[in-house]
Amino acid sequence: MKNTKKILGGLLLAIALASCGGSSSSNPSDTSVVASADFNDDDVMFAQMMIPHHEQAIEMSDIALDPTVMAGDVVKNLATKIKAAQDPEIQQMTGFLTSWNKSLTMDGSMDHSEMMSGMLSAEELLRLSTLRGAEFDRAWLTGMIAHHEGAVEMAEAVLKDGANTAVRELANAIIKGQEAEISEMRNLTK
Repeated sequence: MKNTKKILGGLLLAIALASCGGSSSSNPSDTSVVASADFNDDDVMFAQMMIPHHEQAIEMSDIALDPTVMAGDVVKNLATKIKAAQDPEIQQMTGFLTSWNKSLTMDGSMDHSEMMSGMLSAEELLRLSTLRGAEFDRAWLTGMIAHHEGAVEMAEAVLKDGANTAVRELANAIIKGQEAEISEMRNLTK
């Protein structure tokens, strides 16, 4: 009886430890799968790249909300909406990476900027902050449209190649939300 309990206990421990593995494959149709249950390098790269991508959208929104740039009300409302959507997504992706025991940033020895479509350069951000009024609004809308298109492209890539259910749900939410905002911003630039 004691040996049976030891064997059963050992078996349960082995099963528990095996289920903690980083990239085990599980049924992708199981919606109860949490972010740490199954993931691959594409999921990790998506989160590591989308965090700074979202952070730049928030930085652009902060510029629009600075009263000295005299952005129009429509742009300020969009900036507020973008910040409200993207900050929680950053927290979610940070949680993914933390649960996977992965770095929050990509390998710093490589330049990944060209991999993140739609990102403004430091010079473009600086120039944006020097614009005022209607000129600022036009430049901000143009920049944010390109930025959102880049985020949609990244989300579509992880839907194609990623493995994690929670990441796929987030990618779908990003696509839906940002495509709607792209459409709204395009209408404002006509």
